[in-house]
Amino acid sequence: MSSRVTRRSFCKITAGGTLFALSGCNSVESSFSGIDMTTTGGVGASIRRPPISVDPNIRSPEIMYAAVQDGEFTIPEVPHQKLDKRHLRQRVRNPTGFPAGTIVVDTAKRYAYYVTSVDEAVRYGVGIGKEGFEWHGGAVVGRKAKWPVWTPPAEMVAREPELVKYSGGMPAGLENPLGARALYLVSNGKDTLYRLHGTPEWWTIGDAMSFGCIRFMNQDIIDLYDRAHKGTPVVVLA
Repeated sequence: MSSRVTRRSFCKITAGGTLFALSGCNSVESSFSGIDMTTTGGVGASIRRPPISVDPNIRSPEIMYAAVQDGEFTIPEVPHQKLDKRHLRQRVRNPTGFPAGTIVVDTAKRYAYYVTSVDEAVRYGVGIGKEGFEWHGGAVVGRKAKWPVWTPPAEMVAREPELVKYSGGMPAGLENPLGARALYLVSNGKDTLYRLHGTPEWWTIGDAMSFGCIRFMNQDIIDLYDRAHKGTPVVVLA
C-alpha cells in the first residue's frame, strides 16, 4: 500500500525502477473554458487559447457508447442519458501538470486522464475503491489484457465464500468484473494487484464501490487501452 499522494507533493515518482521528472506539478488547474488570464509586462490580459483539437475517438455519446462487437463478444450500449454528463469521455484542457503519455487518476473527482500534450488530455469518468480499499501512488502499466480472466484475491474469497468457485479464474465475458480490457499496474518491478479495467456495471461510474481498482465503462477502457502501452506511467492521486 502506497502513502497518500497529492498533485502538489507528487513531483517525482519511481515507477518500475525508473525515476522520471514531472513538470508543472504545482500548477493550478487549467481553465476548460478556452480563455485564460495571464500577466504580461505587469498588465493582466485575457488570452484566448486555441480550441481543443479534434480527436476521432471523442464524438457524440450516441457513437462512443453504442453497442460494439469486440471479438466474440458484443458489448451492450451504455444508456449515457442516465449518466452525469461530466462522466462521459471528452477532450479537455490538461489540468494535471503531468507530461504527455501519462495516465492520471484523480480519485477525489472520479476522473481519469490520458495526457495527450502539455495543454490537453482525454478525460474519462471512473469508479474507485471504496473506503478501506483505496490505493494511491505511482506505477507503470506492466501488462495489458483483452477480455482478461478475473481471479478474486484470497481475502475477498474469505469475505465472500460464494466466490470460491472462481478461485481458479472467472472466464472472460460480459459478466466478468474486469470487463473488456485491463491494465495491470506495476511499481518497483512488483505487481501492485491494482488494475485499470472495464466494468459491465456502467451505473457505478462516479461511485466508490470497488475493491481498490479503477473501473471504466467498457467503451472507455477500450479507448484508453488503445492509447496506453506497456511502460506507460500511471499516477493515482489522493
